Amino acid sequence: MRPIPLLTLLLSGWFVVPAHADEAQDWLKRLGQAEQTQSFQGTFVYERNGSFSTHNIWHRVQDGKVRERLLQLDGSAQEVVRIDGHTQCVSGTLIAGLGDTPNSTARALDPQKLKNWYDLAVIGKSRVAGRAAVIVSLKPRDQHRYGFELHLDKETGLPLKSLLLNDKGQLLERFQFTRLDTTQMPADSDMQAGADCKPVTFDSDKASAVKTAQVWHSDWLPPGFELVSSTSHKDPATKAQVNSLMFDDGLARFSVFLEPLNGATVTDTRTQLGPTVAVSRRLTTPQGEMMVTVVGEIPIGTAERIALSMRNDAAATSKQ
Repeated sequence: MRPIPLLTLLLSGWFVVPAHADEAQDWLKRLGQAEQTQSFQGTFVYERNGSFSTHNIWHRVQDGKVRERLLQLDGSAQEVVRIDGHTQCVSGTLIAGLGDTPNSTARALDPQKLKNWYDLAVIGKSRVAGRAAVIVSLKPRDQHRYGFELHLDKETGLPLKSLLLNDKGQLLERFQFTRLDTTQMPADSDMQAGADCKPVTFDSDKASAVKTAQVWHSDWLPPGFELVSSTSHKDPATKAQVNSLMFDDGLARFSVFLEPLNGATVTDTRTQLGPTVAVSRRLTTPQGEMMVTVVGEIPIGTAERIALSMRNDAAATSKQ
């Protein structure tokens, strides 16, 4: 489970203490280790765009694998099961931010890298779900990413609460445990997906993926973001080959999707729901018109600039 951003609730019990970045880095290391070594189960609330939902989670680390099951308790029984970050099955459509893409692998936080793009600090203490917590702040050093505030369990290092804030300090997304049990490993029955949880397939053409990485690039990326994966798959509706590139700064991620229009008439769009933005722009290439879409938890202006900066090197390659 990623450290999902959380709201800074002004708890009267906070005891603010000055701390060096080194202490914050130590806590982030504990967080990364905890999610790969600590089994737990519990209930959390998730808030985005003024809407709340409640979820049960079972997280089991066994035989070198991290298996996780999420079940939404509001409305229809929406569910997702993941193993080592790879989605195995989905029931319904989980709220964006809680259901990762099928090929989203688990990441280990690297505080040494993060401190280049975020100011790290321990800013206080709190109590969440009856457990003592330390508050770690990750404040971005530029306008191209959001800030995080994490309330980490003092006993295990797990995230008990977190928030995602924009540059004005406004809440974009909140996650908070209301119940957490770290003493009992989830049973086999707890990890068993429901009958409506349908297997997920993600057909990727590895040869095309390599070619995609070679052909497409961005003339501009926010500092610290690097290409971490590229895939290619056929859109079931349009039958067109869709290339996708994923970029990561060690904490935040965004994806770029590139699809040939083949004469289709489309309009440029830009939308935002909570922290998640989607910006689509037409792009003229030597191979014809393309639609470039940037999706991720980054500011909408940043997404717009990335979309307009995508370039195709196929023409230059063909001349060599």
